[in-house]
Amino acid sequence: MKISLIETKEINKYDGLILPVYEDKLELDGIDIPLDKLKKSKRFEAKLGKTYKMTISSGDKLVEVVLVGLGKKDDISYRKLLNTLADGFRSLKKENIKNMALIFNNDNIEINDVNIKAAVESIIMADYKFDDYKTDKEESEEISLDILVDNASNFEDVKKEAMILANSNIIARNLVNQPANIMNPLKLSEDVKKLGEEKGFEVEVLGLSEIKELKMDAYLSVAKASAIEPKFIIMRYKGDSENEDILGYVGKGLTYDSGGLSIKPTSGMVTMKSDMGGAAAVIGAMCAISEAKVKRNVVSVVAACENMIAGNSYRPGDIINSMGGKTIFIGNTDAEGRLTLIDAMNYIVTKENVNKVLDIATLTGAAIYCTGDAASAAISNDSEFFMDLDNSFKLSGEQIWRMPIFDEYKELIKHEEADLTNTAGNPGTVTAGLFVGEFNGDLPWIHVDIAGTAFAKKGNGILSKGGTGIAVRPLYYLAKN
Repeated sequence: MKISLIETKEINKYDGLILPVYEDKLELDGIDIPLDKLKKSKRFEAKLGKTYKMTISSGDKLVEVVLVGLGKKDDISYRKLLNTLADGFRSLKKENIKNMALIFNNDNIEINDVNIKAAVESIIMADYKFDDYKTDKEESEEISLDILVDNASNFEDVKKEAMILANSNIIARNLVNQPANIMNPLKLSEDVKKLGEEKGFEVEVLGLSEIKELKMDAYLSVAKASAIEPKFIIMRYKGDSENEDILGYVGKGLTYDSGGLSIKPTSGMVTMKSDMGGAAAVIGAMCAISEAKVKRNVVSVVAACENMIAGNSYRPGDIINSMGGKTIFIGNTDAEGRLTLIDAMNYIVTKENVNKVLDIATLTGAAIYCTGDAASAAISNDSEFFMDLDNSFKLSGEQIWRMPIFDEYKELIKHEEADLTNTAGNPGTVTAGLFVGEFNGDLPWIHVDIAGTAFAKKGNGILSKGGTGIAVRPLYYLAKN
């Protein structure tokens, strides 16, 4: 995908045009399209999310045109703008158009940073398709898209940041989409090393012996049944050498989850390559933060492993230890993610000296019942920190919802035979988060559950089927702002 900002109103050279228009300003400057007639016939009224495809004659050629409805100007959100522009692009892409333009300089759309950013992000993300293992795919010509604007030089920095963010989102999607027989803990650690070299952040990987030395017993209990050894991945970015503050990210890195002895049904295992969605989010965010040279110190960690079945599997009813010293009763071996997260959390708090910490994970099926696939669920012990994250999600066109923390919920994670239990019961999303929060060192902390948002069953708007790259861009903005 080649995207350029161009100062021109000449459309004759393009085979396809994307024309976004507002419902309350249904007009186009210098482009001969009968919008009034389309509106009267109710074929296209520029209602939000509605598109209309037509063919026009331009000079000696026929041009495919997609009208994209943005609704009323005051009602459009960044999320809606992203998805609507993406739908317009997808419509032209289906027609195999390789030379297209998105027209902003038509006196209908305001040319500003937000619209330029949305155009670049939406098109890059909508263009992604995971087909790495298709043997019959044809090599297709690269799509070239010009965004027609006035004063293109004013928006080059916006375009650059948008491209970094969109491509970092694609990095996260691609990590999640790789099948688990390819993307295991070793492969993930190798890929992160390459990304660190390419983008400019430091990567350290701890192997089995080093993990044992740290006494990460909870993490090792999950990992030990796999034939593939765990890898503890540490990513460090120092963007502000004059500041000692460090923002910490912890991503769940289960490259595959069978459920362990509490085995999942087959239908529940098919997409379990996505159980590393939290790891992908922090890896993608580190790529964006480093490439954009954000002035912030950030450390991210991933306790990568598989949850498999063998003679040495940990069992329901076991009592295990943790790096933080608290004992845990195992009520279900399929509640494994929180066990890896607590040792990763304890590590980043005690060894990397972070001042604030956020963990992100495809943690509970209960999150899907809370917010579906429209939003990620969260809990936090610090309202100011959460508001920063909430604003970062809004800047990205993603959605998050804060769940309550009541004293009654904190009691549920305790156990009569051990300090804690990994199966505290309902509300499962909150109690799972509180379990992880027992190891946050009382720092400002946010837990984000992306079980409902990390993987899409079908493509829509900016999303393709599979990994969504959720939270990459919000975590970037949280560090930046």
